[in-house]
This record gives sequence, C-alpha cells and structure tokens, in this order.
Amino acid sequence: MAGTQPHRFKTISEFHAFRGLPKPQHPLVSVINVDNITEVPAGEFSMVKDFYSIAMKRNFNIKMKYGQQQYDFNEGTMFFMAPGQVLKLEVDKPTPVKQSGWMLLFHPDFLWNTPLAKGIKQYEFFDYAVHEALFLSDKEETILNGIIQNIEQEYHSNIDKFSQNIIIAQLELLLSYSERFYQRQFITRKIANHQILDKLESLLNDYFSSEALATQGLPTVTYVAEELAVSPGYLSGLLKTLTGLSTQQHIHQTLIEKAKEKLSTTGLSVSEIAYQLGFEHPQSFSKLFKTKTQVSPLEFRASFN
Repeated sequence: MAGTQPHRFKTISEFHAFRGLPKPQHPLVSVINVDNITEVPAGEFSMVKDFYSIAMKRNFNIKMKYGQQQYDFNEGTMFFMAPGQVLKLEVDKPTPVKQSGWMLLFHPDFLWNTPLAKGIKQYEFFDYAVHEALFLSDKEETILNGIIQNIEQEYHSNIDKFSQNIIIAQLELLLSYSERFYQRQFITRKIANHQILDKLESLLNDYFSSEALATQGLPTVTYVAEELAVSPGYLSGLLKTLTGLSTQQHIHQTLIEKAKEKLSTTGLSVSEIAYQLGFEHPQSFSKLFKTKTQVSPLEFRASFN
C-alpha cells in the first residue's frame, strides 16, 4: 500500500501555525526557541519544507527518520535540511517533549541577490542524513548559540535596509563554523571513519573482481554510499578530509589499479580490457586512463617490455 503523502509547508508562516507558534516577524526568516514547542501529537508524520532548516536540539527523544535511517537525539546535535527533503517523525504517544535548543528557518528567496544564493550549494551537510548529524562540544555549541542570538536580535528588531545583509553575514558565519566542526568530527571519529575506509576498499575490490563490472559498468557514487549506509554527500566529505579524494576519485583510482594489473600481466587487448572494466567504448577507457596516468594504455604496457 502506498504511504501517506508528506505534509508540505510552503511558507514559514504555515510551519509556525502548525506548531502553534506566533506568526514569524519576517515572512522569509525565523528563529524558533524549541522550548516553546511543548507537545508533539502521537503517530507517524512526514513533512517537506520549501525552505532551509538548521536545528540544534538537546533531549529530542522522538524517533526521527531522514534518508530512511533512524537517529536518536539524546545529546546536543545539529542537523541541516534543504528545501524539498522529507523528514519523518514517529511518536508513540502524545507527551510533553522536554527538549531545548533552536531552529533557524530561512526561505531561498531571503538569499536572493546575495552571494549566498549560489554559495549555499557548497555546503554538503545539507545533503547529509540525520544519523550523520553534527555532534557539538560545549565550546562549539556556545559559539553557534552566540551567532543565533545575534540573528535573533536582528530578527526581533525593526526591519530596515540593513536587516537582510546583517542576518546573511551571521548566517554565513554559522555555516562556516558548522563546516569546520564537521571536518573536526570527521577527523576525531577515527575508528568509525577508518572502518568506513576499510569497507570502501573491500567493497570496490570485490566489485571490480566480480561480473557486475562487465554487466553493470562502473559502480556509481550513490551505489557505494548505499552499500556503506551513509549519504553520498557525507561519504565524499569524509573521504576528502581523510584522503584528499572524493568517492568518484576513489572509484577511478581502483579502476586504474585494475587496468594496470591487466595491462601488465595479461595479453588481452586494450578493447578487451575496456569491456571487462565496464566500458562500452574502448576510447572512453583510454581517455580516462591517460587523464589519470599521463600515458595511454599501450604506452603503459610498452613500459613493461
């Protein structure tokens, strides 16, 4: 049976009304004190917002699904949602939620005619799933809370021609710090991250040694991320921090290693090797090989004779 369609919030005002909050003081931006959200009704509820959402919450003891993964908010964590993403809440019974924190909501139109309108696309954490949320130290939380207080102060002031620029500047600062803290999280969670690296290496080696390569072609970034149970954006961000290479570059690196092995140890033609490695057109393989190694497949093979 098809699932229930998620509830869509087109405006920040609609979301405020749904949560029983006063009307926002600006139609395109809002700061919500999570303490003011006193009760969440029982049942399952899916929502989609047509605006950005950044939340920092403590003791958010509600099951949430985002990207089909469960995450339990029991400590100070942040997560980021871009317009059009689906969030699913699961509440067993209606109970007062002893939560604290804040939510910052801003519509894409608020960014119009500012560098952040395009620049916000560079922040990959808007593509992360909730189980890849940002865990904050007390010091980090204090820094971000200070920025939110600045935004809130401006939000509650009389709107004038400076309001947008001041809030945008604070928002850029918030995003820059968030990116820094995510990088810190990648580095400090060494055991879990090294396990992902080990699994990635094993996954790619198995795939490149299987029939799937010839029949289905190169593994996609999405396939690799799904097999490792993380989002594509999170995986690439993690790999760039740990190895300097994106997921796509890791796939190509494994491909080149396999190609070099076949070129140096077998008598297969370049075309045969290309087909075995999942390429429909040998020219595409030769072009990629030369781009990555600065020599053609035949030149590489010749160096062994």
